[in-house]
Amino acid sequence: MPHIIVKLYPGRTEEQKISLAEAITKDVVEIAKCKEESVTVAIEEIGPEQWAEKVYKPDILNNESSLYKKPGANPSKQDHSI
Repeated sequence: MPHIIVKLYPGRTEEQKISLAEAITKDVVEIAKCKEESVTVAIEEIGPEQWAEKVYKPDILNNESSLYKKPGANPSKQDHSI
């Protein structure tokens, strides 16, 4: 507790992913008041061509009530850059 899954487009370096996981862990420990060793962070790379089916529909559109940060764009009109 807690386990965080970050889904993003491919293209980040291993160093960027490590930095992101470290920053997320630091904030979760501070805000959620838990121990660092109890936090896990996974990063899943999903290509733009699969984003709507693998992320937007199942994780965002069908889970709106659990989103604390809602998207500002429609995935069919989104910029596919990293």
